[in-house]
Amino acid sequence: MSNESPSLEEVREAARAKLKGICGVYRICDGQDNRLCQGHSYGSAVGLGGIGSGASFSNNIKALDAIRLKANLIGPDIKPDTAFSFFGRELVMPIMAASAGGNTSFGGDAVISEPAFCTAVVDGCKQAGSLGWRGDSFNYSLENPYGINAIAEAGGWGVQIVKPRDQAVIIAFFKKAEAAGCVAVGVDIDGYGTYAMTHHNQPVFRKSIANLRELVAATKLPVIVKGVMTVADAQAAVDAGAAAIVVSNHGGRVLDHTPGTVEVLPGIAKAVGHKTMVIADGGIRTGHDALKMLACGARAVLVGRDIIRAAVGGGAAGVSAQMRYLKDDLTRAMKMTGCASLGGISPDILC
Repeated sequence: MSNESPSLEEVREAARAKLKGICGVYRICDGQDNRLCQGHSYGSAVGLGGIGSGASFSNNIKALDAIRLKANLIGPDIKPDTAFSFFGRELVMPIMAASAGGNTSFGGDAVISEPAFCTAVVDGCKQAGSLGWRGDSFNYSLENPYGINAIAEAGGWGVQIVKPRDQAVIIAFFKKAEAAGCVAVGVDIDGYGTYAMTHHNQPVFRKSIANLRELVAATKLPVIVKGVMTVADAQAAVDAGAAAIVVSNHGGRVLDHTPGTVEVLPGIAKAVGHKTMVIADGGIRTGHDALKMLACGARAVLVGRDIIRAAVGGGAAGVSAQMRYLKDDLTRAMKMTGCASLGGISPDILC
């Protein structure tokens, strides 16, 4: 495989070999029972699959698949503009890498080290003109903040999301992120249900509106609340001063039998989209999926599992290849639905 500009097929083939026994790197990643990642190991870590029956993971895919796009082909010729401004950073598209963290979920250091994984995501997204979000896991600490380190090395080109740890610890992470020049910070409230933190003696907590207000007040950076699945939680995050929310069920990895994220997105966007930036993740595999999320009310979207595979299979070059594919696919989808710009995307393009 070329070290400079591998094809996405080359990247995925390399990832398939490295993730043998962990992830099948299937053409369609849908969380169905016959997928390698969904082999149940009761009482053990989730891995790359979904929690329990895997219903939440597969519901993300099913919900997106159920949405149809309208071809809109008569009119002036268009060259879709996918440019997106995110808290002062100009990106080539409203698609960013999700804050997946913790390489132990996909094989540990034998597959890719945590620092190498973080660097691949951040640098690969930067090369492609997008932005990499970095997460948090049991093996992160204030002494070893792998994501923040990668973002600092990239000149602040990234977002740092922290698990719902003790307030003082989150604030300390936020201060480190500030010093590193991060674009924004946030807390994934759905991290309250993650296996890894609980089983490695890293306590996480349910957050109140007062807790979130304290976090917002503790930093000069925009604060994002990730893991919102109801209008009530969305409104609470807005009331706390969140600069953005992420509609997300944590990739179906923390609560079984939730709806797919795109099912709850329109209601949340209608309720708070005029007050804060609404971002969404969950089951996005193509630019067409991203367009559906945008048409349902998201301002931007995040991609998780495909970024993991790209980083494992090709490092920063692999992530860059994945992000370029998503941009090209989004551009094609916008062209065929008659959307000349992001502002022209609306529910009208959905059947």
